[in-house]
Amino acid sequence: MDEQLMSWATTRPEDWQQGGKSEVYLWGNGRYGQLAGVGTNPMMPTLAPSLLQTQQVVCGQNCTFLVQYNGTVLAVGEGQYGRLGQGNSDDLYVPTIISAFQGYVVIQLVTSCGSDGHSMALTETGEVFSWGDGDFGKLGHGNSERQRRPKLIEALQGEEVIQLACGFRHSAVVTADGKLFTFGSGESGRLGQRSTSNKMLPERVAALEGYRVGQVSCGLNHTLVLSLDGMIVWAFGDGDYGKLGTGSSTAKYYPQKVEQLCNKGIKKVSCGTQFSVALACDGHVYTFGQERLIGLPDSMHKNKSCPQVVPSLEGLFIEDVALGCEHVLALSSTGDIYAWGCNSEGQLGLGHSNPVKEPTLVTALQGKNIRQISAGRCHSSAWTTPSTSMKNSGGTGNFQLGLPQSVPPQYNTLKDCSPDILSMRLRVLYHFSDLMYKSWRLLNLDTKNPVSTSRYSSGTTAIIRGELRGLLSPKVNTLPLVRSIGRTMTQGKTYGPQITVKRISTKGRSSKPIFVQIAKQVVSLNPLELRLPSRAWKVKLVGEGADDAGGVFDDTITEMCQELQSGVVDLLIHTPNSFADVGSNTDRFLLNPAALSKDHMVQFRFLGILMAVAIRTKKPLDLHLAPWVWKQLCSMLLGGPDLEEVDLLTYRTLQGILHLENSGITEENFHVMIPLDSFVAHSADGRQVPVVPGGQNISLTFSNRTEYVERTLDYRLHEMDSQVAAVREGMSTIIPVPLLSLLTAQQLEQLVCGLPEVSVEMLKKLVRYRDITESHQLIGWFWQSLEEFTNEERVLFLRFVSGRSRLPSNPADISQKFQIIKVDRPVNGLPTAQTCFFLLRLPPYSSQAILAERLRYSIHNCPSIDMDNYMLTHNTDPADSSDTED
Repeated sequence: MDEQLMSWATTRPEDWQQGGKSEVYLWGNGRYGQLAGVGTNPMMPTLAPSLLQTQQVVCGQNCTFLVQYNGTVLAVGEGQYGRLGQGNSDDLYVPTIISAFQGYVVIQLVTSCGSDGHSMALTETGEVFSWGDGDFGKLGHGNSERQRRPKLIEALQGEEVIQLACGFRHSAVVTADGKLFTFGSGESGRLGQRSTSNKMLPERVAALEGYRVGQVSCGLNHTLVLSLDGMIVWAFGDGDYGKLGTGSSTAKYYPQKVEQLCNKGIKKVSCGTQFSVALACDGHVYTFGQERLIGLPDSMHKNKSCPQVVPSLEGLFIEDVALGCEHVLALSSTGDIYAWGCNSEGQLGLGHSNPVKEPTLVTALQGKNIRQISAGRCHSSAWTTPSTSMKNSGGTGNFQLGLPQSVPPQYNTLKDCSPDILSMRLRVLYHFSDLMYKSWRLLNLDTKNPVSTSRYSSGTTAIIRGELRGLLSPKVNTLPLVRSIGRTMTQGKTYGPQITVKRISTKGRSSKPIFVQIAKQVVSLNPLELRLPSRAWKVKLVGEGADDAGGVFDDTITEMCQELQSGVVDLLIHTPNSFADVGSNTDRFLLNPAALSKDHMVQFRFLGILMAVAIRTKKPLDLHLAPWVWKQLCSMLLGGPDLEEVDLLTYRTLQGILHLENSGITEENFHVMIPLDSFVAHSADGRQVPVVPGGQNISLTFSNRTEYVERTLDYRLHEMDSQVAAVREGMSTIIPVPLLSLLTAQQLEQLVCGLPEVSVEMLKKLVRYRDITESHQLIGWFWQSLEEFTNEERVLFLRFVSGRSRLPSNPADISQKFQIIKVDRPVNGLPTAQTCFFLLRLPPYSSQAILAERLRYSIHNCPSIDMDNYMLTHNTDPADSSDTED
């Protein structure tokens, strides 16, 4: 029951969101895709139906970030200067996961609304990352380089950061013990460091050392700081328009108290370009700065350099405010939104583009139960997900859950439970996972040296045995492994050592299997050279013209998987159920218990390396192994039901021998009715083997039948231990194998093998069109053809364009975009592909049927890269011309 409940919460988190599925509204400038598909310039709030799992929306400089309940971060919009964190500067029109955050749970994200765009994120375990434009050192990495992927700010390690802020050219963070650090441009004193010098590393603001800071906000060129108790507000930086609130327009190079806000119980301070806003705990809103942006009537503009309460909001209790470059959103306790300021792109959501001087109700959102708001440069968002509290020094998890409407039919054990009971139970499971997440490093996960069993280690034992793994949330199962892999990645290389592969037969002699050739070379390499994010090794195809830019690596891995499962390499066997055609897993494989030679052990170690490389590079293997194998690789104990899953006949035979009640079999007729006479049984590969030493000489009798069943079961459950140990040994050179003891068998299989089904929807999310648009008839025909293909044909198509046969389960794990190019070639010609670049070239076609027929021909007749020998004489070294293969 608990496993099904956690599975439901993991696969369908939107069912458990407080308040139900989130309704996210966006409006304003969407020309770069930052409105996540709701339009290019809607002037009224527009519902984004695809953002149901959103916990936080962060609008920035022509881009938007989405933080989901599980801490996953997606980005969409303008990608210039790497501001989307995707490793490039491409614009994105579909929200795309930032893969660099895999292994982390992001709890807070901030982004700038101007300049060239930069962002910071805080994780549940206290790490701070930054990315985007790096001018002036505002990313905190000690230089001015841009970062196209989130990078850990190492200078903040050791500090417990609780809040972040990004200005146009500077940044700031607040720690749990009340310290304020600033970095970036020091012009006009915006860093509060008593100078105008740039700071490329976070530096503590010494002037506030005697105080406990609670919050900070950074604007165009000024900064506001709030004390932890809300009783003191400080301002520093450029003072134009009186935006510092000190009564003058002069710059301040170190923190100055904003006297008129002190002792007012301020809840939040916010900086715009040339104005500022402070929200009090009593719901009042104070503004100061440039007249057209502070929401005050003309009669109050003379005191613009001093904080004043916005009169048109006085009858309301304002819960939150969000500032863009030059516009403001205010959220009331009744869920209504009021907006004012610049409106050139319709960012106020009022249905027009005229500027608005005083707060005006956004009528389109009345009755929508809005709970959070965000404002970017020229676009805005509002959504219904309740806000979670900022991370505190205790770092406790958030267990606020909504109630699902009904129990999905696949979770049959939960169908009779009320939503209230299930919600309470899920809170307990989440709490258990939260405790495990904080303490898993204290557990002895080394199965070779287990701790002695006691009441103090029973929990660890249950994890190791696999009994509790299904009750843990994914952040406990997989995040430790993913994070460890990230920290041990060999950087600065695009590929590992070169190995050679000979696929072409010469002088009538066939080449050795590709698996055998590569295994012999790879197992002797330094494992550090293989711990790469992409190609662990570069393949040189002897006698072939292909140059490995990634496609050949993928293609040879696909071929090795085929060799393993076709019997060309004898490391795997079909399950006994497959031979008998009974039970489950008839299409699955087991490790071959008879493969025990020295060469076999080398090959099993390489199989482990191959699996670990698949996890590291996020390029799945097309292997159909039985759950039995994945359990063994995870160090989960096997039992009788596992034998039943792969060898139903043997399991039933053993059960029949053990349970003779009501069978009519007695001690007198036992030998007549039971066709076995000694302690011998069939192994997984069909051999007759003694289940104990000398078992062929031990008679099976009515009285020792229980021992026979126990010994046989024990033999069968452990007959592949040597092979499993070799595979795990290979894996251990590439990934931290002890962390596999936190995974379920299904999770390990998904990490290694991805998805067996090639999803057209996933490909659509990955596609980039070149020299053709999505609306072109040819593209419509192409997707229609792919949807009509069988899954086997889609697998062939995937191999045709990428060299691989499977997609990862997480779209963020695919580093390359799937590119489709329209080429100027004769009508109805054959499509071509470049696997190294995940690229498909489509000529024009006269109909969808012809396109589908030509595509089918290509994928069925071009199963492998460059086997045409066209560069044979150019790519064959004299030493390679031998008819033997080492």
